[in-house]
Amino acid sequence: MRDVCWRCRRPRSVCYCALLPSLPTRTRVVLLQHPRERKVGIGTALMTHLALPNSELHEGVVFEDDARIAALASDPTTAVLYPGGDAHPASGPPVRSLIVVDGTWWQARKMLALNPRLASLRRIGVAPRAPGNYRIRKEPRPECLATVEAVASALGALEGEPARFDEMLRAFTFMVDRQIEHQARSDAPRRRRAKAAPRLAPLRPYLAEPARVVLVDGGASSGWPAGAGAPEPSSELVHLVACRASGERFEAFLRPRRPLGPSVSHQLEVPEAHLQGGDDAGAALTRFRAFVGPDGVLGTWGCFTLDLLAQEGLGRLPFLDLRDLCARHLGRRPGGIADGARALRAGEPAPQGAGRCGRTVGWLEVVLARLLDLAGEDSAPDS
Repeated sequence: MRDVCWRCRRPRSVCYCALLPSLPTRTRVVLLQHPRERKVGIGTALMTHLALPNSELHEGVVFEDDARIAALASDPTTAVLYPGGDAHPASGPPVRSLIVVDGTWWQARKMLALNPRLASLRRIGVAPRAPGNYRIRKEPRPECLATVEAVASALGALEGEPARFDEMLRAFTFMVDRQIEHQARSDAPRRRRAKAAPRLAPLRPYLAEPARVVLVDGGASSGWPAGAGAPEPSSELVHLVACRASGERFEAFLRPRRPLGPSVSHQLEVPEAHLQGGDDAGAALTRFRAFVGPDGVLGTWGCFTLDLLAQEGLGRLPFLDLRDLCARHLGRRPGGIADGARALRAGEPAPQGAGRCGRTVGWLEVVLARLLDLAGEDSAPDS
């Protein structure tokens, strides 16, 4: 059994406590740590908490009933640290309490979605002065720094003393350097990684760039009862919903080119007026191709939507079949997308658009988030 430091929870041989400063701040830093992140030995939320006497560390996913978080959320001087915000708000009260969501990019998005109070708060971000130093973990975007790096940058901007908060990074640099040295010395076989590679290996290229995956679901105009004399036997795409990890969304109703079946509106769970008043199909699909971009990869549940898009002239775009990846991980057929998500313990989704397609894309989002977490755990270096 390894001798572990009770304070930083790291093995004594790589304990970083001697390098931690104790930095007083005007800003109260409140860290909300996803439970899975606590198990990551190379995480930095605890390091941040130990360096800042005026800080709190809470673990959980849903904080809507937490009295402390509710009180902070009701204070106009509270803000959330989140990529894409403004580190120097032009108006509004000064930031006295800074809430920091600690987790992967997907975990942070999910926590905000599950906590409306947090999601409604003013958001501030940081513009990195240099690339992040988290060389032992991959981040999806340049502004997605390690928690300790992001907090140091935010406090430096908010309190006007960037150099003072750079002291927080000494322990972080030490931890990263020791971990890289450990990896270089270790000859131990990584059984878990070898076992998992055949199943979730297709996701590894997207661990650092999850926003490349465009989650998409399409609805078709089939719905003529047998023997009803349908004008055309083939179906056509009439509803398309898509989203990215970055939060960008796409939705289009495609005006039918043939008469709609009588049950299409009911099956797709959208008003028929939305379909009849939709966009020109060619224009909508041009917008969709632009949304996907040259490097985008479609994320689907099975091949139905891919077949619809190919039928509409988009060809067979690069794709990830999340149903297949889910089956690989579970070792069995997952059933429907909701059943597969629950088998993965992926959590409940938020709809990403109207009707059945919007709900399906919401399920795709939580399934991909969970599969990326699993792929990332399998790819993480031993600590």
